[in-house]
Amino acid sequence: MIDFNRLRQSMVDSQIRPNDVTDLRIIGAMLDVPRERFVPPNRAGLAYLDDDLPVNDPAAGGTPRFLIEPMILAKLIQALDLSERERVLDVGCATGYSAALLRQLAAEVIALESDQELADAARRTLGELGMADVQVVNNPLTKGAPEAGPYDAILVNGSVEFVPDELLAQLKEGGRLVAVVRRGPLGRATLYLRASGAVSSRPLFDAAVPALPGFEVPRGFVF
Repeated sequence: MIDFNRLRQSMVDSQIRPNDVTDLRIIGAMLDVPRERFVPPNRAGLAYLDDDLPVNDPAAGGTPRFLIEPMILAKLIQALDLSERERVLDVGCATGYSAALLRQLAAEVIALESDQELADAARRTLGELGMADVQVVNNPLTKGAPEAGPYDAILVNGSVEFVPDELLAQLKEGGRLVAVVRRGPLGRATLYLRASGAVSSRPLFDAAVPALPGFEVPRGFVF
């Protein structure tokens, strides 16, 4: 029988702590939330690998979706500098693992997912783990969830070629958004901040994570 508690501790000790994740609340959340519950049963034994983990079957016609590498996810969440009073939007929550972590750190979490089957899985697993207060919304990822906003923080769960203005508009004054912005094969975690009505950004660290669908820059015609 797999000892998931031991694997979870090993993930934190070997992947999270050595990579500049110093927020003890995030470390505690990653020790507490059972990542194996958010992956297909046949992949549960792989849940704590230092890698992106597929959570659906693209052969069935869907877009490949992943839980992103634990270390990258932890660093993205740390960059948001969350307080327990804040409302957070989790864009591309997939099966809900990131939303479960965020629920340990913030007052309210809205988990946005465009794939209906993944949204249903997230809602079910979060409920089984006593987190039914996480609101799972099934909408296009680029549209956000404006009806529940504005937000103190937005986490974008994957790499994107651009961050839509529609998402940035859902930030409160002082709100933060973090995403891995991809230029060609390279990605860089980037923090966006709304202050005095304007949005600024700054790069944080290099990161390679799977792309989220819908965030591609439209390609121009070639003559």
